[in-house]
Amino acid sequence: MNNKLLIGGLLGVGTCMAAMPGQAKPKANNEKPNILIIYTDDMGIGDVSFMNNGWSQTPNIDKFASQGLVLSSYYSSSPVSSPSRVGLTTGVFPTEMGITCYLQWRKENAACEQFDYLDPSVPTMAKLMKSAGYHTGHFGKWHMGGGRDVDDAPQITEYGFDEYVSTYESPDPDPVITDSAWIWSTTDQVKRWDRSAYFVDKTLDFLKRHKGEPCFVNFWPDDMHTPWVPNPKVIDYEKSGWSTPPNFQAVLKEYDKQVGRLLKGLKKLGLEDNTIVIFTSDNGPAPSFQQQRTNMLHGVKCSLYEGGIRMPFAIRWPGKIQAGQRDDKSVVCSVDLLPSLCAMAGIELPKGIYLSGEDMSQALTGTPQTRTKDLMWDFGRNDAFNYPRGKSANQKSPHLAIRRGNMKLLFDSWDTNFELYDIVADPNETNNIAAEHPQLVKELQAEALKWWDKRKMPAKK
Repeated sequence: MNNKLLIGGLLGVGTCMAAMPGQAKPKANNEKPNILIIYTDDMGIGDVSFMNNGWSQTPNIDKFASQGLVLSSYYSSSPVSSPSRVGLTTGVFPTEMGITCYLQWRKENAACEQFDYLDPSVPTMAKLMKSAGYHTGHFGKWHMGGGRDVDDAPQITEYGFDEYVSTYESPDPDPVITDSAWIWSTTDQVKRWDRSAYFVDKTLDFLKRHKGEPCFVNFWPDDMHTPWVPNPKVIDYEKSGWSTPPNFQAVLKEYDKQVGRLLKGLKKLGLEDNTIVIFTSDNGPAPSFQQQRTNMLHGVKCSLYEGGIRMPFAIRWPGKIQAGQRDDKSVVCSVDLLPSLCAMAGIELPKGIYLSGEDMSQALTGTPQTRTKDLMWDFGRNDAFNYPRGKSANQKSPHLAIRRGNMKLLFDSWDTNFELYDIVADPNETNNIAAEHPQLVKELQAEALKWWDKRKMPAKK
């Protein structure tokens, strides 16, 4: 580890400890579960065969899912990368953090009315874990600040991580995977098709070095984000094939293999039984292959329809979560993971902490649970946003959405055209019942606009 990482990590300890009052007395280290979050990039709910009709196969991921609990109504907090990651990291809807679209050039960030990076002073899952005695590591994509012309983004250590390895969309990219300022280069030392394996190696090395002590780890690979660049020994990787089904299938096969290797590595280290592992994705797919990748749900990446925000989700914790379960009733969101995982690890939340999410640990350990808070989404408030385009243009949604119980309302903040769906009866969002429920529409609109009014935006220059 370089000195910058070490110094940043030590500074992070002091800052985090000072900011975390009201902690419960921590458990003995050997009683705390390790926590590993596998956060796949741009994977649709229909990409994994434990959720789909068999058009694609993911045997290693399926095996993992069969060893724990599958949630069929798990949502990301955004249909695109950066705000999705912010929601998971902070437990707060990303609009309330001022991150609304994927983080890019300063000019484009300003056009999307967002900050250039996540505020490092906010509580994060890693800070909370660190304050409770966890070693914290981040391996893979970051995309919460840094890259392009944003050269003043905080180091990843300022968000509570002891160690990290990340891509070009971060403040300190690993040079062996970032030979150019883009998602992939032919001259990278670690080739595109070997990236997931590289992040697996780094994750297992971290866990091995801290064996016997509790660890919180983000494994956030680039797959299944385009370009799909398989090993040329498997399939041609010319640019013309980067977004084609054959390349997708080849990359998915390799990704499934690497997830399996990661899980086997946990077992080999003797960590399987005391590790909570979550497998999910940041947002919906693009392209969708005629909605195969969304299980025919309406919507894709950058859309607030179900296909853009409903994700595959499985969680395993041997001895604590009974294997072979599927919960079709509980509605869980990525912003719920922070309070839920803290509860599962026996970590008391700081007094006065603000969270959009709620403790859904009952649902995550196998007992269906009714949520008490509405779910809110915001994406696409102006023309600067990257809407679904081309063949997916009809997947573009209004920019605000709220789900309460079975009902989901979508609308634009400046308009009175409403879309209301009963998501349980009509998961494909084909039957707009807004005209049949005017009072509910009025109530949900008022609640969503009240939330919209709390949005954070940078001062205009």
